[in-house]
Amino acid sequence: MEETQINFKDIGARLKAHRLGRNLSPEDLATRLNISRAALYRAEKGEIAKIDMLSAIAGELQVSLPSLLGVGIEYVDNALSFFERMRQIEEDCDQIIGLFSPISYLVTTDQYDTILKDVLEEGAQPDEHEDIARILEILKQRKRSFGQRRPLLASIIADADIRKFLREGLEGSAELTPEVHRQRRQMALREVRHIVEMLRSPDIGVQIGVAREPIPSTSFQIMRQAGRSILTISPFRLGHNPNTRIGVGLITSAPEALELHEGIAERLWNTALKGREAADHVEALIAHEGVKA
Repeated sequence: MEETQINFKDIGARLKAHRLGRNLSPEDLATRLNISRAALYRAEKGEIAKIDMLSAIAGELQVSLPSLLGVGIEYVDNALSFFERMRQIEEDCDQIIGLFSPISYLVTTDQYDTILKDVLEEGAQPDEHEDIARILEILKQRKRSFGQRRPLLASIIADADIRKFLREGLEGSAELTPEVHRQRRQMALREVRHIVEMLRSPDIGVQIGVAREPIPSTSFQIMRQAGRSILTISPFRLGHNPNTRIGVGLITSAPEALELHEGIAERLWNTALKGREAADHVEALIAHEGVKA
């Protein structure tokens, strides 16, 4: 019985994430479904009584019923829904293993958020700015929740990504002025020095490994909860040349997918530099790229 309740709660969370991704308010979706707003709120809390209601919801949200139910692989075709799903899953997880470029967003500084807004808007159309604002709010909620709950985090970063970050900073457009480009490199320098600080004096529960071998081009995160693990594979980028417009994110608890990605993470982690050795290496990258404070 307890497992059934947890599953329905997950269904409600997926429903909410996909509704947000379609830019539908609870009132809008309830009207389309010809149900009360209260009934929709109950559904998003996991209080779902009939399968035909789920079928109708799936149709309105343009998502398959198996994906809404979490059967097999959950496909998410927009960044807003994907990051909301990550936020929901992270709220209940005890451990996170992440491979993101240039580093997991969860341990970036608050100054990174300010620059990220400009970067995301640079490459976007004016009618996309509202979605970007909503994505940024979800990201900030993720960071706040992480700071409050402090689940264990193992973040794998690549020295090649750090080099590129230092050389180019964050760019959402190729038409930046030399002065803006210089400012973005200064921002990158501050973030990389923050990485060095975390390597030399790590926060409790936060581990960082600097990989020197090639890493996958897609980002992924493994989140472990009591009794299960969940894998998210992201086509969306929050770093250089960001992408929040096109792609299909994958979310699954399939044993084979988890085993394969855990194997990748374990291999990269075992060969990565850590602690003082990693900090010295990253400082050498800063010196090599010629970035001045």
